[in-house]
Amino acid sequence: MPEFTLKLRRYLPESGEAAYWENFTVDLAGHRSVLEGILTARDSQDGSIGIRCSCRAAICGSCGVRINGKPGLACNTHLEEALSRSDDGTIAVEPMGNMPVIKDLIVDMDAVHWKKMARVTPWLLPDGPPPDREYVVSHVSMVDITQSMACIQCGACVSDCLSMEVDPLFIGPAALAKAYRFVGDPRDGQHYERLKDLSEDPHGIYDCTHCFNCIEACPKGVAPMSQIMRLRRIACSDFDIDDRNNGHRHELAFVSNVRKNGLLHEADLLPDSYGGKFHPRAVPELLDSLPVITRAVLRRKVTPTKALLHPHRKEFKGLRDLVDRVENKEERLELNLYISGVDEDPAEALEQEPTK
Repeated sequence: MPEFTLKLRRYLPESGEAAYWENFTVDLAGHRSVLEGILTARDSQDGSIGIRCSCRAAICGSCGVRINGKPGLACNTHLEEALSRSDDGTIAVEPMGNMPVIKDLIVDMDAVHWKKMARVTPWLLPDGPPPDREYVVSHVSMVDITQSMACIQCGACVSDCLSMEVDPLFIGPAALAKAYRFVGDPRDGQHYERLKDLSEDPHGIYDCTHCFNCIEACPKGVAPMSQIMRLRRIACSDFDIDDRNNGHRHELAFVSNVRKNGLLHEADLLPDSYGGKFHPRAVPELLDSLPVITRAVLRRKVTPTKALLHPHRKEFKGLRDLVDRVENKEERLELNLYISGVDEDPAEALEQEPTK
């Protein structure tokens, strides 16, 4: 069998030393998992290696680590696959990011992940007394929230979230995806209150920077950023929540800006987000941005001509009709990982099958 070199990030708090890398060579078949390689090294070479694991079937999410710089499940990554993504012939395994490390590959999920999960009140809050019998939820409604329900709480999206690196108080992709699970559930009676809370929080739904890292990191296809965008869309379109973070007006400014100019014209985006160039709310924001604008002009990233003349308007003037056609649709079309449908009748399928 081939040999694989695991380069593990070690951290032993009892030693008082800084974290360091240590190599372990294991003799396993290439289709075996990275987790099996780590457990083999622990059993035969160093019993002090620390890693969490449980189901070994990509269900519990406890073996989340970073492999060659990318978050994932150690039990769901083959050794040969991990080696193919390596630059130096070793498989580098380190603890997940944005969470404090307890030991080796074990991070303190209580301090970040579970704390933020509790922030979004992750349980149903129905209105009125409970019904005499069970709640009946339509198939369409359940399909809508199935994607967010697929989360196994591995923390991979939290590990790779750039917003959390900049703002550790950001509620985070996992918790906000969980929030949509209840905002999209018709049995919950606090949709407006949940969305108002998450909109008003400066570290809430408008703190996401759309980097797509959480979508790439998720091993279950939950697409947390998509769920955050859904929360924003419902807060903006369905409830018209005008939040103190200006997120609602900022989203409307994006749509009107692109509709008017074809491509995003950033010179208008800031004032439009605050009601226009001469709106009382916009004036202090424009004054605060003068140093940034001045640096951009001096470095030739922005020219006065392009800022004032909207160079893309004529080139994309047909886009306005397209935006109007989409916005005037009676029913909004939302894409979901899961598809609602009914299997065709096996008898009908046999009748349609051509005979030989």
